[in-house]
Amino acid sequence: MHASTLLFFQYVHIGCVVALYWVVSIITVFLNKTLLSSETVDLSAPFFIAWYQCFVSAVICLLFKFLSYFCPGIKFPEGSPMSSSSLARVLPVSILFTSMIVFNNLCLKYAGVAFYFIGRSLTTVFNVCLTHFLLNEFVSQHVITCCVVIVFGFLVGVDQETVLGTFSLVSTFSGLMGSFSLAMYSIQTKKVLPALNHQIWLLSYYNNVYACLLLLPIVIFSGEFTVLMEYPQLWDGYFWSLMTLSGVCGFSIGYVTSLQIKVTSPLTHNISGTAKACAQTVLGSFFYHETKSVLWWISNIIVLAGSAAYTTVRQQEMKEKFERGLPR
Repeated sequence: MHASTLLFFQYVHIGCVVALYWVVSIITVFLNKTLLSSETVDLSAPFFIAWYQCFVSAVICLLFKFLSYFCPGIKFPEGSPMSSSSLARVLPVSILFTSMIVFNNLCLKYAGVAFYFIGRSLTTVFNVCLTHFLLNEFVSQHVITCCVVIVFGFLVGVDQETVLGTFSLVSTFSGLMGSFSLAMYSIQTKKVLPALNHQIWLLSYYNNVYACLLLLPIVIFSGEFTVLMEYPQLWDGYFWSLMTLSGVCGFSIGYVTSLQIKVTSPLTHNISGTAKACAQTVLGSFFYHETKSVLWWISNIIVLAGSAAYTTVRQQEMKEKFERGLPR
């Protein structure tokens, strides 16, 4: 086959993977929003929804594990979440994983899809701070400048939500805690993966099993189990179809994220994620008929610009370290 033809098909393949990431990610956010705070579902049980999503993901992992015994083409890493060694190593990471899911859902429940990007925008800032203080990683002036820009955009966005009368303290706090949990989770994942032979799917399996165990008492003692038993649509097929689909999407987003990084690069993935967030914000405003001020849109642009600049700066710094033969 001609080289130009091969290159064309390679670009098509990359384009399809990026498009798949966009579609799965955006559908996941809108589907979760429907489950968490729409009049159609009308179920005030964010902890149960998070539990069920983790339960579906754990079942999918178990299904692949079962199929791997009979289908040589399907390979799932060996390991049991019930072993004492796995529990000791992974449980602290799973607590952060559970916290991340719960706070993300709470942020989405009490705010619109359009604000979700702003509410979760400080993940980069928390990641820089934590890697500096916990891992003693040097932070350059350029990175600090990018973080200041992101924080400024976040504050302008929160201010405009207040002006528009749509500010939610619970959503904003949950967004901050979700961002912090994600940053901590990323750091702790790097520490625990070597103990699992760098098996990402095994970590995903353990995380979802432990999250189910961690969330179950919260669902019961928060009163959500009673709310669920009194829910008029408890035996409605449409409700459970949405719930199951959200769990499948939650599992799929991990796969398509890894796939996008594999066929492109971490830098391209970050750029794609930033662009996706922009499109998601526009779609959220349009779909839910939300009218936003000019300053509100400027706050999004500031955060996007700061995030994009940070990605570029970090990539350049990593390239320079590599060329000097220093560890990344």
